[in-house]
Amino acid sequence: MYRCYWLLVLIITGNLLPKTGAAQTFSTAFKPFTGTPRSYVCKRTFDSIRIDGHLDEDSWKAATWSSDFTDIEGSRMPAPNYRTRIKLLWDEKYLYIAAWLQEPHVWATLKDHDAIIFHDNDFEVFIDPDGDSHQYFELEINALNTVMDLFMNKPYRNGGQAMLNWDTKGLLTAVSVNGTLNNPNDIDSSWTVEMAIPFSALRYFGEKERPADGNTWRINFSRVEWDTDIRDGKYVKRGNPEHNWVWSAQDIINMHAPERWGYLQFSEQKANAGTVAFKMPAEEEIKQQLWLAYYAQQEYRFKNGRYASAAAQLKLAAGKYPLQIEGISGQFTATIKVPSLQKSISINQEGKIWSDKL
Repeated sequence: MYRCYWLLVLIITGNLLPKTGAAQTFSTAFKPFTGTPRSYVCKRTFDSIRIDGHLDEDSWKAATWSSDFTDIEGSRMPAPNYRTRIKLLWDEKYLYIAAWLQEPHVWATLKDHDAIIFHDNDFEVFIDPDGDSHQYFELEINALNTVMDLFMNKPYRNGGQAMLNWDTKGLLTAVSVNGTLNNPNDIDSSWTVEMAIPFSALRYFGEKERPADGNTWRINFSRVEWDTDIRDGKYVKRGNPEHNWVWSAQDIINMHAPERWGYLQFSEQKANAGTVAFKMPAEEEIKQQLWLAYYAQQEYRFKNGRYASAAAQLKLAAGKYPLQIEGISGQFTATIKVPSLQKSISINQEGKIWSDKL
């Protein structure tokens, strides 16, 4: 179960820096990603959005639903039992998220803010505004409209810790149930989540407060669904693990691999003004090549007890631009210089991505 935060720190990251004579714990979080992330173009609102769980504003009606969620491991696993879809909008102040979750039995138990919400059926949002795989945000919500939100300085696999004392200042949420909550005696239809996330809550010192036209974030959405039985008029979880259904497949049972998330691209076009095609940012092709180097370095260290100090040692296929490696036993930097973008883009042993001007 990828959800258990504190256990995950021990199991997934393991001995991130190996003891003398031992290689690091190698897990699926370090294996190459071969999938294709989904994309969504987020258009502007053209009327006022009221966060009440009812998507009856004209802007919501005009916004495009996403493709249905899939299993977290992708198409090689059975399709989810119930449909889940999302749609998004934005304005000067907020990123708006709506989710529709088909569900014949809507239930929830947790009422305290920052409770571990995935112990109930829930809906989750993961946001990395600058796409560097570090400093990202997670929000979880159940059918009682109880929220857990946290900040990650880096993924668990790289030694990151969940900062539960971080709160999404100014967050607005609402849930509507198409049925009756916590009533096993009838059949429900679905539940709907509506969120308004202030851009100001997702910014760092000195950064601009809101996106601009064409800006692209990394984002993903997850739904946790538990199998239950009805006993003595109550929902009782079975002993099997939870289902993890997501918008953009991770290929592994771990949401905390941000390089696998989908793309959210902002458009200044109004939601009712026609189709806007997603345009992949030019640097993403370079980042994908760097991620192959990152995965290869983790495998190299697993086998050899240290990182490679030259690109040739990784035996990677040639990319569009030459790959430069600087590495010592416990650290490395992989860099690609891109003259057409007038920048170099780099990744290190923690999966941190950054760029410098040439």
